[in-house]
Amino acid sequence: QLVESGGGSVQTGGSLRLSCRVFRSTLTWNCMGWFRLPPGKQREGVAVIAPRGGRTYYADSVDGRFTISQDSANNALYLQMDSLKPEDSAVYYCAAFCSPDLYWGQGTQVTVS
Repeated sequence: QLVESGGGSVQTGGSLRLSCRVFRSTLTWNCMGWFRLPPGKQREGVAVIAPRGGRTYYADSVDGRFTISQDSANNALYLQMDSLKPEDSAVYYCAAFCSPDLYWGQGTQVTVS
């Protein structure tokens, strides 16, 4: 129901843009976000957006380098990742929440070397 794409391998300092196709309009969700699971670590929040108001929140580790956005016309959530670092390597998941339902994508691998 949520399908991520755009992951891959990139060198340090490079950029990637993750996309998440959602099964209904982004404007129907209370909030949407990106999370990541680094190897050997716990899942962590990366960025969140409230689609109707546009407010965004970022983890300190990515603030200033990543940008979350949504496109209601295309039912899509994006994560623009710039100035990538090796510690950004992880499986990235998109999520969408509309009380009481929470949906997750299947994940997409990002590797920075």
